[in-house]
Amino acid sequence: MSTRKTTLIYSLPIAVASLAVGMVISSRLDLTPSSSAQIVAAPPMNSAPITGAVDAQTFRNIAKAMSPAVVYIRTEMRARQDVANFFGGGGDDDLFRRFFGGPNAPNLPGAPADPSDQEPGAGPNRRRPQIARASGTGFIISKEGFILTNSHVVEGATKIQVSLYGDDDRFYAARLIGRDQLTDSALIELIEKPTSPMPEVKFGDSSQMAPGDWVMAIGNPFGYTYTVTVGVISATQRGLRVTDGRSNEMLQTDAAINPGNSGGPLLNVRGEVIGMNTAIITNTQTEGNIGIGFAVPSNTVRELLPQLRQGKVVRGRIGVSVREVPRDSFADFGLSSASGAIVSTVTPGGSAARAGIEPGDVIVNFNGNPVTKYDDLVKTVVGTKPGTQVPVKVIRDRQERTINVTVDELDLDAEQNPTQSRSNNGVPEPQEEHGEGFGLTLQDLTTAMARRLQMPTGQTGAVITDVDPDSGSATAGVRPGDVILSVNRRPVTNATDAGRELQRIPSGGLAQLLLWRNELGQLFVPVTKD
Repeated sequence: MSTRKTTLIYSLPIAVASLAVGMVISSRLDLTPSSSAQIVAAPPMNSAPITGAVDAQTFRNIAKAMSPAVVYIRTEMRARQDVANFFGGGGDDDLFRRFFGGPNAPNLPGAPADPSDQEPGAGPNRRRPQIARASGTGFIISKEGFILTNSHVVEGATKIQVSLYGDDDRFYAARLIGRDQLTDSALIELIEKPTSPMPEVKFGDSSQMAPGDWVMAIGNPFGYTYTVTVGVISATQRGLRVTDGRSNEMLQTDAAINPGNSGGPLLNVRGEVIGMNTAIITNTQTEGNIGIGFAVPSNTVRELLPQLRQGKVVRGRIGVSVREVPRDSFADFGLSSASGAIVSTVTPGGSAARAGIEPGDVIVNFNGNPVTKYDDLVKTVVGTKPGTQVPVKVIRDRQERTINVTVDELDLDAEQNPTQSRSNNGVPEPQEEHGEGFGLTLQDLTTAMARRLQMPTGQTGAVITDVDPDSGSATAGVRPGDVILSVNRRPVTNATDAGRELQRIPSGGLAQLLLWRNELGQLFVPVTKD
C-alpha cells in the first residue's frame, strides 16, 4: 500500500508546511491595530452583493482591465546557510521551517544562490557572500506607486525591482515600506516612476466570498509573466498555520496558483481584489499546482495597510498558549458546553502571568466577548491595543473569576527565537550568545540536536547557528551547524561557556576550536579573532 506525502508550500519561495490538525493549538494571541498618531485611511472596498451572469466575455474583460495593475517583482539578497540544513533538516524540512518561520528558519527566501556571484574586491582566499535571486508578483494599490505583495517575496531583499505590464524590458527600483510576517503581506513603493499614469486595483469585500464563487488569479508562475488562471472559491476561513503558534484564515481556491504567483491578486467577477495569493498544496511528484491554493483575504490585508504605510505593524500579546475544550469531557472543567479556550502554558513574565492567569484555566470571555473556541479568543485579541487593560473571565476549579490583564506589545522576532523563549514547563531556555570578534552566534546543544548530529552520548558543546560571512571564522571554514567542543583545549558545556572562552582571547589572538561536524566528526579549526 503506498501513501502520498502531501505538503503545503509557498508559491514563492516554495515552502513546505504540515496540514495536520492536532487537538492542541498553540496561540500566542497577538495582532493589534496600530496606535500611530498619523493614521492613513485604508482604501475603500465594494461591499455590494455580487450579482449578474458570467458569460464568455467576463474573464476576458477582467484580464484586460486588471493585468495592467499587476507587476512582476524580482529581488536580490545575500544568501545565508542555515543551521537547519545541518540538523537533518535539508530539503523539504528546511522549506517546512521557512513556511512556518520557526526558530531555524532561513532569514532570506528565494532561489538558490549562484556560486558565481562574488562580492567586489574580495580576496582570492576569502569566503564571499553569495547572492540569491527570487521573483514574485504584486499589484498596484495607488497611483503614487505603492504595491502590495507577499512578505516572503521581499524578505531580506537588498535590491527590489519592479516590471510593469507592457514594459517588460524596463525594471524600476523599489523600496520596502513595511511588511508583516503573520499575514505574509508587504508594502513596497516605486522609487523610480513611469511617466505614464499607473492603474490601480479596486478592493472587493472578501467576507462576501462563498464556496462556488468564480475567481481569477493573475501572476508570474515559473517566470511566465501575466498568466491568467480561473477557478472557484473552494472554502473560506480555512485556518492555516503561518508561523509557530499562529494561524490565519485563508481563502481556498482551485484556480491554478504556482511558484511565482506569490503576492498576486485573486479577483472576483467584478475584477476586484478579494485575496492575495500566498500558498499552495503540492505533493512529492510535483512542485506545481494540484488544485488547492490559498490566498490571504483582502479584508485582512486592507485593514493592515495604514500600519504598513507607517512601516510597522503593532501587535498585542498576553503570553499564553491555548487548546480546545474536549467535547467529551467539558463537564470536568465545570463548563456547560465545549466552549472556551483552555490555557495550556503561560509565558513567565508575560501579561497573563503578571495578572495571575494559570495553566488549566479556561478562558470563557475576553474583554466582554464570549469565547466559544480557541480561535475566537485569537480574533478578539487581534482587536486589542497594546497597553489596554481588559477583563478576562476564566473558569478555575469549576469557579468563575474575572482577572484584569494589561496587553503587552508583541516582539515577534524575540518570540520566534528559541533562545529567548521559554520551555513549556516554564523553565527559561538558554539565551543566545555571540562570539564577539569571531562573527559567531551560539546556542546550547540540546539532546535532540546531538542525536541528529550523531554525537557521542553525553557530549556537550555550543551549536553555531550563524556565521558572519565577513568574519575570520567564515574565512577559516567554520559554518552553521558546527558544534564547538572546546576552545584552546578547554572543554565547553554550553553557549555561555563558549562565549566566555572566546571573549578571553585578545583581538588578533588565535582560537583553537575543536568542532563536531555531522559528516566528519571532530574537526580542528584555528581562527584568528578580528
